[in-house]
Amino acid sequence: MIQKPIYLLFALAASLPLPFLHNLGSLFGLAGFYLGKKTRARITKNVHSSKLAQSNQAEQNLIKAVCRESMKSGLELPIAWTRSTEYIVSLFKQTHGLEHLQAALNNKQGILLITPHLGSYDLAGRFLSEQLPFPLTAMYRPPKLRWLENVMNAGRVRDNGRTAPATLQGVKQIVRALKQGEATIILPDQFPKEGDGVWVHFLNQPAYTMTLAAKLANLPNVSTLFFCGERLPHGQGFALHIAPLSGSLTGDKKQDTQLINNNAEHWIARFPEQYLFGYNRFKGNPPADMREQTMPPKH
Repeated sequence: MIQKPIYLLFALAASLPLPFLHNLGSLFGLAGFYLGKKTRARITKNVHSSKLAQSNQAEQNLIKAVCRESMKSGLELPIAWTRSTEYIVSLFKQTHGLEHLQAALNNKQGILLITPHLGSYDLAGRFLSEQLPFPLTAMYRPPKLRWLENVMNAGRVRDNGRTAPATLQGVKQIVRALKQGEATIILPDQFPKEGDGVWVHFLNQPAYTMTLAAKLANLPNVSTLFFCGERLPHGQGFALHIAPLSGSLTGDKKQDTQLINNNAEHWIARFPEQYLFGYNRFKGNPPADMREQTMPPKH
């Protein structure tokens, strides 16, 4: 059951104009940059390691921009979870690559939609669900703030949306949806449980990475598409970008997982300030042969 006071608070926030929310996010993000020592240190480390900035000044500017955009992303969640789908669709002012989605529909393929923690992935998922004649199933993990889970799930399962927990049962649900010619969303940069990943490179660091996205991409009759919900400046709205997986799958678990990461890196390099660099992605102890080895960034 949804906690009514929490839902009402989210609905109130979602009723505010998008430019106001984004301006508020910029202010909160800058405050976080100066006051949030731990988060700032993680963002700084990850941005520096990624080598996406070309100079020290550009790196400092990117770190501040990441703080601002991350807070905007947080303030967009009430919209994604409480506003009508029609309103959310109206926020998308540009679309690029919808023909790839239509081609998969025409070919009656299962559709694997992949996005890293980039841009407004919740809003983009809601927009995509309205382009489909069948349900869109999104895999999720319970938020750290457990009181958010009911509101989050209720917001995601409206209309054409479904959710699948990040469990064996949820994976079976995802596979079943793809085999039935439906669609699913996976975020490949979520840190996996022990035994569910392999060590490959991501953003120039060793990263224990889920193998699920690569396994799903290798299923027969599945079209793998990357997407991003780009946040437009000044609260103008959003732009949806879709493109097929770049590169060829080999069936080798490690190589294919690296390929998924390479694709994610490409999208992050396009919109680096909108990537969630504050996410605690690089945990665990990599193998000795990877600790000093780095990969060149892929722009």
